[in-house]
Amino acid sequence: MSADYRPEDPAFLADPFPLLRRLQDEDPCHWSPRLKAWVVTRYEDVREICLQRDMSSDRLRPFFAALPPPEARRIADIIRYLSLWMVFRDPPEHTRLRRLTSKVFHVKSMHAMRPRIEALMHWLFDAIGGRREFDFIADFAGPLPALVIMDMLGVPREELPRVKRLSDDMALFIGSSRMSPEKYDIAQAATHELAEFFRDMISARRAASAPDLLSELVHLRDGEDRLTVDELVATCILLLFAGHETTTNHLANGLLGLMRFPLEMRRLRDDPALAPAAVEELLRYDGPNGVQGRIVARDCELHGKRLKAGERLFIQLNAANRDPRAYPDPDLVDLARSGPAHLAFGFGAHLCLGFPLARLEGQIAFPAVLARWPGLEPAQERYEWLNSMVFRGMKAMPVRVRG
Repeated sequence: MSADYRPEDPAFLADPFPLLRRLQDEDPCHWSPRLKAWVVTRYEDVREICLQRDMSSDRLRPFFAALPPPEARRIADIIRYLSLWMVFRDPPEHTRLRRLTSKVFHVKSMHAMRPRIEALMHWLFDAIGGRREFDFIADFAGPLPALVIMDMLGVPREELPRVKRLSDDMALFIGSSRMSPEKYDIAQAATHELAEFFRDMISARRAASAPDLLSELVHLRDGEDRLTVDELVATCILLLFAGHETTTNHLANGLLGLMRFPLEMRRLRDDPALAPAAVEELLRYDGPNGVQGRIVARDCELHGKRLKAGERLFIQLNAANRDPRAYPDPDLVDLARSGPAHLAFGFGAHLCLGFPLARLEGQIAFPAVLARWPGLEPAQERYEWLNSMVFRGMKAMPVRVRG
């Protein structure tokens, strides 16, 4: 087909859905010569791939192994810690890491955060004060989830600027479609600094426990099994990075979706009990994760195409969530929508570990934001979107309060 899939194109970043719909209709298993990878866009295909053992999530180690030795040395800390992230591992390694981590980071511990989420939210409201214009991401959607996960791990609140800077620098390696030498140097330096930061915190928690999740992880035992120091560091970086990058985009994209559909925004403002349904619909409509990567583990076929072992494959989560084969009128926000579960957090074994926390933050934040600022509207006609294949979000989101 003639469709040219360019994930770095500003027009695509601003509105990827028309091209993704075209791929769904004309070439649902599309070979991208630019990426040297398959691009899969239909709901049923994406959901099935999330469940298949023919597809591997262990996609970083082959990439690292193929690097020339000087290049590998240049990103030694990225290789050391990201290789241990459970999102990049297959069973049995993934099963073990998830089993250990979920003994501490589970639904009960996340839901216990409700009072602290509410307190942090009102602290940010007070900081915004009576301003009639502000940046929703910089002033609210960015700091809130970062502060929540920092609070869970026991990271002091004053470290927020440093955490945000390091997380943004790491995102250059993890999510950016921009290929440039300096992005690896920046991400390597950020990973090294964040690793040393957590290594010091882990040493302190070994000497004296504190009432936080990090202490629980440090002292966690499952029979004879425990997390190594490198696994602890890697898990902390993952929780901090994924725990706030994703939720920031969820809150900002969700508010923008509501502002685009003011009748639905009014419904939620008038009936805050709709918050759980609203969160699910907003995640479906424009979720925070655009893509998940896989490696074809065994030769297979999809839509008449031969996928060979070792080839890369990108499953388009947001395209699947807008597939008209799964949802009628998928480009509309409808808080009363029914249908299959969205795939914004993935599916199957690699379902996002922190999805209950992201949902909870949205359920708390959206009604509170609409109640505090009933006249909220975009402060500019267009927003600049992140140059990322993985993350779907905006760089900034200036908003205006009417009336």
